[in-house]
Amino acid sequence: MQHAVPLITTVAAAFGVALIFGFFAAKLKLPALVGYLLAGVIIGPFSPGFVANGEIASQLAEIGVMLLMFGVGLHFSLEDLWDVRKVALPGAILQIAVATALGAALALYWGWGLGGALVFGLALSVASTVVLLKALENRGVLDTTNGRIAVGWLIVEDLAMVLVLVLLPPLSGVLGGHAAVGAGPDLWWTLEITVAKIAGFVTVMLVVGRRVFPWLLWQVARTGSRELFTLCVVAAAVSLAYGAAELFGVSFALGAFFAGMVIRESEFSHRAAEESLPLRDAFSVLFFVSVGMLFDPRVLIDQPLRILAVVGIIIVGKSLAAAALVLMFRYPLNTALTVSASLAQIGEFSFILAGLGMKLGLLPHEGQNLILAGALISITLNSLVFEALEPIQRWIKSKSELARFVERPDDPLAELPMSTEDKYLAKQCIIVGYGRVGRRIGAALAEAGIPFVVVEQNREIVEHCREMGIPAVSGDAADMAVLIQAHIAKASVLVIATPDSLDIRQMLAIAAKVNPAIETVVRTHNEEEATLLRQEQAATIFLGEQELAKSMTRYVLERFGRAKT
Repeated sequence: MQHAVPLITTVAAAFGVALIFGFFAAKLKLPALVGYLLAGVIIGPFSPGFVANGEIASQLAEIGVMLLMFGVGLHFSLEDLWDVRKVALPGAILQIAVATALGAALALYWGWGLGGALVFGLALSVASTVVLLKALENRGVLDTTNGRIAVGWLIVEDLAMVLVLVLLPPLSGVLGGHAAVGAGPDLWWTLEITVAKIAGFVTVMLVVGRRVFPWLLWQVARTGSRELFTLCVVAAAVSLAYGAAELFGVSFALGAFFAGMVIRESEFSHRAAEESLPLRDAFSVLFFVSVGMLFDPRVLIDQPLRILAVVGIIIVGKSLAAAALVLMFRYPLNTALTVSASLAQIGEFSFILAGLGMKLGLLPHEGQNLILAGALISITLNSLVFEALEPIQRWIKSKSELARFVERPDDPLAELPMSTEDKYLAKQCIIVGYGRVGRRIGAALAEAGIPFVVVEQNREIVEHCREMGIPAVSGDAADMAVLIQAHIAKASVLVIATPDSLDIRQMLAIAAKVNPAIETVVRTHNEEEATLLRQEQAATIFLGEQELAKSMTRYVLERFGRAKT
């Protein structure tokens, strides 16, 4: 029996070596994909020893791209993006422009062509969604205002890169690369045809797909077969990606992205994401391994200064641009620092773009190596960048002139208007965080005629509150000045309804210092945090899961006529 089967050999080697290096990366508190990339380097053609089949690995990587983009589409939420649109949309576009300009200028200085410089700059401008989500989740800030802004920013970046992947092939001939297959001599005609195909595909997906696929998922779910449901989800992702490429001439990535978007409209979207996750994870490993196989480690020795410049753009240039833009939109310093740290790395879209640039003859092989080296180094250092946020924030605030500049004290949303009624300035309730929980508390207080003031970092929410006649202050409640603007000195109750548990103690300390008589109520999902706060007797604590269990238990007891009186 023949055992030297290239497909099985490649898959076995990729998974085996990726497991080893991913394990050691996790032990070192690094993202596992750093290990996957290094595994690719080990089994790639530029390292001694076993060399996996590059052609098979690249085809497996295509499936990985499809499933990665499918996952992005599944998590793409217009509602979440809309909540932070005023900072995420213009901020991401401007940051992409700045980072692209920096990268392109560097490439042109090295003597590259315009097309290669443009692809290189774009590849350095977009951060990894995988790395970002993991970093925010590990720090417990994914569901906070800062986390939502960072994720919204990344969504805009992802959408921009999807557009780039679509438009780059028809433009490649003009930019100095190989003309795309089917591209005519007339550039505008080619672009019109490309845009028409994309419009046709999007129309079919949004009009037909939004009806057909949720219905199909429902029919499959009714069979009660978990295997069939998983198969349906994966078949939708891969088949739509392939069909989009064949019928409409768009990329696999775009087809898979819209497949995820369409399935998100179904009531089974969460189950679809959960069931497809293991397969998406497995093929994403193969994708990162195949990318690592393209990396030539000799570039680290041959071009150290160029790598340093690339890493400088990714970690310093792009981050400073993002922080400046967030501050320009008058968000707090900690928001600006969180967003800038989130963007201080590059990942999957950079690899996809570099591969397309190579295929179209735009990006030199050296450019791909520099992008891969920049990704490896920036992802590895990203956790250290997050660790540096608190010391940087303390240092900035210790410099009074710099602190006054970045915190924008003249912000009209940072204090209550002069016309605010007296009932909101004394014996009022202060609600920190006006998300799903805070809004329900506010509605109940309003119905009961109890005055309250909202403190919220999301400026769009503050603006909406004021439009609705609700007194609101924009800022971080862990800053004493912000709570003072909400008149905490004379307030009766402080309700901390934000999911961000990192600064709860700071908020409670400020409240106790400014108003020792104030009663504090805290929402938390962390049982350990709840236990510590109860031991300190610092506040009345409501643990999410515990309160849910109490409500469900009370209902069941009532149904059996055993309700406690």
